Amino acid sequence: MLRLIRDEVLKTFLKKRTYLGFGIILLIVPLIEIAMNLEGSHFITAITRTLARDFFFSGSLFNGWFIAYMIMNSLWLHVPLLISFVVGDQLAGEATAGTYRLILIRPVSRAKIFFAKYAASLIYTFLFVAFLACLSIGLALFLAGRGDLLVSKGEILVLADSDVAWRFMVAYVFALWTMTTVASISFFFSSFVENSIGPIVGTMGVIIVCSVITLMPIQLFDALRPHLFTSYLDLWSRVFAEPVDWEKIRTGALYLGGYSFASVAVAWYIFVRKDILS
Repeated sequence: MLRLIRDEVLKTFLKKRTYLGFGIILLIVPLIEIAMNLEGSHFITAITRTLARDFFFSGSLFNGWFIAYMIMNSLWLHVPLLISFVVGDQLAGEATAGTYRLILIRPVSRAKIFFAKYAASLIYTFLFVAFLACLSIGLALFLAGRGDLLVSKGEILVLADSDVAWRFMVAYVFALWTMTTVASISFFFSSFVENSIGPIVGTMGVIIVCSVITLMPIQLFDALRPHLFTSYLDLWSRVFAEPVDWEKIRTGALYLGGYSFASVAVAWYIFVRKDILS
């Protein structure tokens, strides 16, 4: 099984499209962070403008932690697309290349092939999120240094510098968990389509539709929202609260895990029953 996983990982990273997401992140993160470092005071002024009349701020709240936090807020809307671009090709790519028959007539069971491909998808997702975390945080701290973190989400909160590093580590763990759900849904679409574009369109379509239902202030959707995985795509951001509501985070993590399990279970059922002559 480990050999199969190794082979699938090698196959994944031998494709040029695998590095497209890394290249985009490598281009856009430094660009945004350098621009923010040059004009950082404008961001802080915009957030604290209403408080400046009643409070006196000593020192600067613009620092590397703030830049890294803004990067997380701005890029997580686009990361699912970059992940589905690679994960969606795991099974559908075999159909596109006409190699489905070749891999399914091997003496290895279909279940092992399926889970080796899924494991390769998870490894890619982990490496992608880890790359984003290291680049965004490392470069931000290098450019702007450390300091207290200003968080503005409904209310303004200032977190002490000594209380920030662990929050970022935990936040990226939950971000990885969130992207694992996205990868699982993309893997599900990849199991029954014949073109690698299908999983990308399917995954983003589901995210868009569910996000609209989640965000639209329509009473009819109130009972549905808590059960949609898009209600928990910002699970990572809940770590930057004081106090941290671990109960809500646990609930969100369980929902995301349920969606991942259901997606992979259905994908496995489709894959093991697939007609290799079709």
